[in-house]
This record gives sequence, structure tokens and C-alpha cells, in this order.
Amino acid sequence: MNTRRARIISPGRPGVGPVVYWMHRDHRVRDNWALTYAALLAHQAGTTLVCAHCLAPSYPLAQPGHFRFLYDGLREIARDLAAQGIPHIQLLGDPPAEVSGLARSLDASAVVADFDPLRHKRSWMARAGEALACPLHEVDARNVVPCFVASDKQEYMARTIRPKIHRLLPEFLEDFPELPRQDGPSFPALPGRTWDEAEQAFPALLAPLPRFFAPGETAGRAALSRFVRVGLPGYAQSRNDPSIEGQSGLSPWLHFGMLSAQRAALAVASSDAAAQDKEAFLEELIVRRELSDNFCLHSRNYDSADCYPDWAKKTLDKHARDPRPYLYSPSELEEGRTHDPAWNAAQREMTLTGKMHGYMRMYWAKKLLEWTPCREEAQAVAVDLNDRLSLDGRDPNGYAGIAWAIGGVHDRPWSERTIFGQVRSMTFAGLKRKFDVEGYIRRVEAVFGM
Repeated sequence: MNTRRARIISPGRPGVGPVVYWMHRDHRVRDNWALTYAALLAHQAGTTLVCAHCLAPSYPLAQPGHFRFLYDGLREIARDLAAQGIPHIQLLGDPPAEVSGLARSLDASAVVADFDPLRHKRSWMARAGEALACPLHEVDARNVVPCFVASDKQEYMARTIRPKIHRLLPEFLEDFPELPRQDGPSFPALPGRTWDEAEQAFPALLAPLPRFFAPGETAGRAALSRFVRVGLPGYAQSRNDPSIEGQSGLSPWLHFGMLSAQRAALAVASSDAAAQDKEAFLEELIVRRELSDNFCLHSRNYDSADCYPDWAKKTLDKHARDPRPYLYSPSELEEGRTHDPAWNAAQREMTLTGKMHGYMRMYWAKKLLEWTPCREEAQAVAVDLNDRLSLDGRDPNGYAGIAWAIGGVHDRPWSERTIFGQVRSMTFAGLKRKFDVEGYIRRVEAVFGM
């Protein structure tokens, strides 16, 4: 594999025990560069490999259904790892403390962790690096081009990061090697929780599963196969039409790392779909997603109004006192009780399925600027609702999308309007010109009831 996907967080001194792969973002066995890299380190050191995962009950804004979706995926991972001769160790608590304690107890030769640009995950890495005696490595198995290789600064917009990523794609868009089966000596009793112990200590793991998405790596790969076969043809035209099922629907599995974006890119690139359909999807999957990781890595206040560019702050300040014809409370917004039937339908879709159509999510976030007293409250409400109610919330894509919609991040100044100033606006009349809004509302009503 290309070892530029990895970097050392803290050097440390190798122990004599196994390499520990700390899985916390990329929850899959196949197509996982971090797991592949950990296996490579173990082979080079002449030792064995174990996989550890730590459920964090205090994970920001995660809900019981999110934990259940992850948990059921982890149980599939444990079975798949066992078939490869790799033990899975399930921990519960504060991840950096639990993982560093595990590494000490095993006298680990190294710890390999997933890359994640979010603020609390960067704190995990810093704390683990201080606590570990052995080296701590980090591998970007989420992005096709590793985030820390693509750019060393916050990119202004898609057009500034696109050429950097395209230049590196020939190096990094490669197929995955087979993960070798581990045929070493059997492990003695390992620390960690049984599934029953985890459920007793953390009852949220027994919450009902989301109704419309099956968890796990197998389900994610099946969804990708369906999309390439059925959804990719015509994607360039259908993706922005919420009245039809024109999007890939892959974001829950991509968010939880149950599906590799690189596997999706390889499958789409090698398909028989029209070039324009493949290009449209790959632009979103690679350039736009990796721009979001870049944003969150280099803007630590990515979830607050402080992250907006200066031009957007100035224009929003100029219009801060503009009359707002409608103001709604957080509970009215969460329950979808506004005057706008399209917005209500989008909110209902997210509440009941854990996912909102991407085009409607842009409109949804922009309306919050109109319907709350200030940009700070609009930002806070958008993040709270998206992170609590979306399966694919708590994600760089969500933070970048909200900051784009409300604060002009990755965008440019537009013609000046009330409330928005020069930030791009969206209107109900604009939706009607773009697609069959009434058809979208009817579809949501028919499937979910309103």
C-alpha cells in the first residue's frame, strides 16, 4: 500500500506485544487502508494484530439509534475479523484512556488509528499520544487522497482543492489488496467487554434500529451495488430532484465507515454509465467530501458562526436587523411546524428516516437564517438538528454544508438581498422552478405520513 496514507502522531518506543488497530471512524474489514497498514506493521515487527473499538457513551449529540446502528455493524466486523484470525476487543468508556490502557496491558508494539478531522477526535489523538509508550500512527482510510497530503491549509472553495486532488488521484486511486489471514498463535484471554456486558453497561445499544437503513459493511456494499446498477444511469440529471429517488443514498454507510469511498469510486469509474453521470458522482464523492474534511481539519470552529469568511460576516452583520417575517422556536422547527410545506416535508423526512435529500438540506439550512433571530442561532439550531436527527450527522460533510448554506463557506458573494446580504439565498419559488415541489411533498406524505 501507499504508506503516504499514514503519519506518526507520537513516536514512542515499540513494545513486544501485538499491533493494536484502534478502529473509530472506518468501521469495516474490507477496503480499509488503516487495517491493512496495521497488518503490515505487525508483519514487519514479527508480531500479531488485534483490533480494538471503544464505544463512547458521551459522543457529542449521538442518539440511541445511532449507537445501535454502529453497534450492529461492529458485531458483523467482529465475525469477519475472527474469520481472518484477528481478535476484536470491544471497549466502553473514554476512548483514548481505554485504548492507551489496553496498549499498556498488551505491551503493544504500536497503535494504528483512523484519521478524523473533527475537534474531539483530534483531542483523542493528542491525549492518546501523550499516554502511550509505543508509537501512535494515524491512517486516512476515509479519503481517496489523504486529507493531510492533499493540502496543508484550509482551501477557499472546491476550485482550489480540485486540481490538487486530481493531480494526486493517479497515485492514490488504486485497488485494495487482500487482507492476509493471520495464522499466528492463539491469544490468551484478552481484556474488553462481551456483547452482553456492553449492552448491560450501555442500554442505548438496545435501542430500535433506524427503519430505512440496514447497518453493517455487507449492507453498505449491497447499497453501492444497487446504486451503480440502478441509480447511476441518469445521475447527473436526477441527483438534484427531490421529487424522485435520484441520489445514491449511500451517506449513512459512508458516514459510519461501513462503506469505503474509494471502493465506491472504483465501482463507479469502472461502470458502463455515461461519462457525465460518473463525473457528477465522483465530483461529490471525492472533491466535495474531501473539501469538507479539509475544512474541519483546518477550521477548528467549523460548527459555529465564527467559521464564516470575513466577507460573509460583514454582509450578515449589515443585515442583522432586517425584519424577519417569521420566527420559529427550536421545538417548532424540530416538529416541522412552519408555514413552508417543502421545509416541513424535508424536516419530516430527516426525523423519520435519519436522512434528508441533499438538495433539500441546502434549502433547509438557509431557511433557518430567515426564521431565527441571528446567524449564531441559525447555525446552532442547524447543527443540533442535523447531528441529532441524521444518521449521517456529526460529520464533516454536514458541518461544511451548514457553513456553506448559512455563512458562505466555500462560496462567493452574490447579489445583495434582505437578511442574507450577499450570501446565496434559496426560495420556495426557486424550488418550484427547479423541480416538482408538490411531487416531493406528496412523496414524503405517502411514505412517511404528515
